[in-house]
Amino acid sequence: MKRIFPALCALLLLTACGPDLPPEDSERPQIVATVFPAYDFARSAAGELADVTLLLPPGAESHSYEPTPADILRVQRCDLFIYLGGESDAWVDTILSAIEPQGDVLRMIDCVDLLEEETVEGMQGGHDHEEGHDHLGEVLSMDEHVWTAPRNAAAVTRIIGQRLALLDRSNGEAYAAGAEAYALELEELDRDFAAFFDTLPDRTIVFGDRFPLLYFAEAYDLDYYAAFPGCGAQTEPSAATVAFLTRKVREEGLPAVWYIEFSNHLVADSIAEAAGVETAQFHTCHNVSRADLEAGATCLSLMRANLEALREHM
Repeated sequence: MKRIFPALCALLLLTACGPDLPPEDSERPQIVATVFPAYDFARSAAGELADVTLLLPPGAESHSYEPTPADILRVQRCDLFIYLGGESDAWVDTILSAIEPQGDVLRMIDCVDLLEEETVEGMQGGHDHEEGHDHLGEVLSMDEHVWTAPRNAAAVTRIIGQRLALLDRSNGEAYAAGAEAYALELEELDRDFAAFFDTLPDRTIVFGDRFPLLYFAEAYDLDYYAAFPGCGAQTEPSAATVAFLTRKVREEGLPAVWYIEFSNHLVADSIAEAAGVETAQFHTCHNVSRADLEAGATCLSLMRANLEALREHM
């Protein structure tokens, strides 16, 4: 967090020098989003009516991201700033306490009911959050990955559409229509996930990785086991954790061990090798690669790919 303050100081110099940013008198609303889901929902609602900027570079880890002075200016100058509001972008609070944003600010975690992140049986003990606990079943923090349930994603999209309509009243109906169209697609995806899981006699899934999918698991009544909590910073599980997860895969007769995007999936590989099964990726949509971004990936397309992966590996 302390490393953000040099950027805030450099901001003063950049203000005078004029960085490569959209002009302050731009006719189109300027929207800045910290994470890919917020960016995706905003551009779906806005269409061609607003400029939407993704602050987090493709492939970057939001927990350790250090905003540049130009990033801070974008936050200060934009008409609508959308951020997650959880621990993975806690650096945003430092920025907002040091500058006065000119536009509206929206936290995604304020848009839906939150769930408490908890340890589950077999999960690596310990947690690096100051207010966290390291005992089984105790609350670590509020889970911030709200978009992983499609119904939540639809709710956030509609709220973003409402905020844009208030900012640009002359195009209010268009923003509402764009948001509603995408929200309906997300709700259709929700029904498709539910229909798939209804065909399964057992809804158990094992992640040899972090598990930032609590809302997804809650939406479809999944039993899950994982190496680390959703916001855990650990990368080396204990031998006991690996042994427990391996045993679960065998006992449940699971065909695959799962990992998330940008993971080295070494833990998942180790568990899968020991259990004699495959590995598979579940994309949480927290961020995307540059190739995916340039190819036009959306939360909807990535989650539909997850559905196909589940059909293949469950």
